[in-house]
Amino acid sequence: MVRHWNVASLAAVALVAMAVCAADAQPPVARPQPTPPAPNAKAPAKPGTATTPVQKPAQEPAAPQQPAAKPPAPATVPAPRPQPAADAPPAACQQGAPVAAGAQYLESYDAGLGQFFCLYGSTQTFADVVMYYRTVLKDRGELVFDVPATHMFEVGRFKESDVAFPPGVTVKDYTAAGSPGYMNPRPGATPAFYPTVIQIVPPPPALANRRD
Repeated sequence: MVRHWNVASLAAVALVAMAVCAADAQPPVARPQPTPPAPNAKAPAKPGTATTPVQKPAQEPAAPQQPAAKPPAPATVPAPRPQPAADAPPAACQQGAPVAAGAQYLESYDAGLGQFFCLYGSTQTFADVVMYYRTVLKDRGELVFDVPATHMFEVGRFKESDVAFPPGVTVKDYTAAGSPGYMNPRPGATPAFYPTVIQIVPPPPALANRRD
């Protein structure tokens, strides 16, 4: 009797061991997985957060089209103005010494004490102008420079304290070293150059008739 119980016990133990082994060998049951989202589906919003729609900036109104620019008016060429007559020399330049025939007044500069440097252009040669003043002033004058040739004539005698520059006549050759002459200060006037320039310095007006 005891032997049969032992055999039955051993059989029961064997069955239990086999059941345990079978349970361990059985594969795990797969759990159901959630369905994957569609390719273009939006992710679900997290709880507690609200999605704010993004507003697109309003399009600016198109700028009005500018009218086509008008073509510029053709440039007008001004008509050439007539050449004004030569300016008259100051009254002071007409005292002290005569002006050679045909000489044209060019310009004058203030010498001080009422005196002026009066310039005249002559188309005559240097030698002819010098000869003219030798005859008119009855004075041989003095050649002060050889190149360019410059000849001076004194007119009257005055105290140095009474004048800014000794009154007289200076003749200068402007054709030295191949120069065309003294350029006419009036553009477009003829002649364009003067071979000889005459400078006359009259005495001060208050002393024009005074001699020492």
